[in-house]
Amino acid sequence: MAKSMTKAKAIETLATKTGLTKKDVSNLLSNLAGLAYKEAKNSFTVPGIGKLVLVNRKARQGRNPQTGAAIKIPAKKVVKFRVAKAHKDAVLG
Repeated sequence: MAKSMTKAKAIETLATKTGLTKKDVSNLLSNLAGLAYKEAKNSFTVPGIGKLVLVNRKARQGRNPQTGAAIKIPAKKVVKFRVAKAHKDAVLG
């Protein structure tokens, strides 16, 4: 199994492909992440990759795996990532 790409390796690869410095690429990625955190509640799209969306989960019944006792899991908001169709097609073929 191949190793996953680290942040440092991604920065290095993008810097060589774009001609920017590693520091500029690192700042760009940090700013993109910050923008995604801020805008996720309204949905944040990275074209060709996917979309961050805020989803409301309903309250539900669950089980304690250790004791088997029924427990109530409260409703909550979660952030989900929906992969773009173009990304799925490129990865899966």
